[in-house]
Amino acid sequence: MKKALITGGSGDIGSAICYRLAQNNIHAIVHSNRNYEKAQHIADSIKQQGGSAEAIAFDVCDAEVTEEAMKKLSATGLIQIIINNAGIHRDAPLVGMSRENWTDVINVSLHGFYNVTQPLLMPMIQSRWGRIINMSSVAGVMGNRGQCNYSAAKAALQGATKSLAQELASRKITVNAIAPGIIQGSMMENSFDIQAIKNIVPMKRAGKPEEVAALAAFLCSDDASYISGQIININGAMA
Repeated sequence: MKKALITGGSGDIGSAICYRLAQNNIHAIVHSNRNYEKAQHIADSIKQQGGSAEAIAFDVCDAEVTEEAMKKLSATGLIQIIINNAGIHRDAPLVGMSRENWTDVINVSLHGFYNVTQPLLMPMIQSRWGRIINMSSVAGVMGNRGQCNYSAAKAALQGATKSLAQELASRKITVNAIAPGIIQGSMMENSFDIQAIKNIVPMKRAGKPEEVAALAAFLCSDDASYISGQIININGAMA
């Protein structure tokens, strides 16, 4: 059974990915930063449904803590699937954005990607099979007012995706990014009402976390072995 680490696995999209991968006979490592109880609840729910899962909590921004966590996880079995889904919002126009809010967002999305992924690469390379999926955003593709920090972090993550895909292609490891648009969940509820969604999204609705999870599951499969270095939008025809 392959093992997958899903950072931000206790969130709306992250948990949907955990459930979907578990349905595909993949062991899901459900990560959270501070909310270990929620991650454990998701892992327990997956096991109750016949899947395999475990929970873990650590701060992806803390390089030393993350490296130690990767060592412990790797000691119990090879991790061949990484879903870099952890991310935060600290929205504000740049003119009024604090340095802390700028740095925090980039630390989670971009530095977190490095801290989690880099220690796991050599074992994955030696196994000659792997899947890395970086969760970007429509904001990283198109930009968005009030999200210079988030857009910058996600755009940088897309550049890293393309470069890493080239570095790992000969080892049968694919690296792709998924760029969701407006997706149902807590972040959407705090930012968009129904009419605003209809005005922005040509399909006139928000996407579902399960739809993003379905795309992630496909990219993790052997059927997606020739897809790498791509930024795949899932946004209801927004772009």
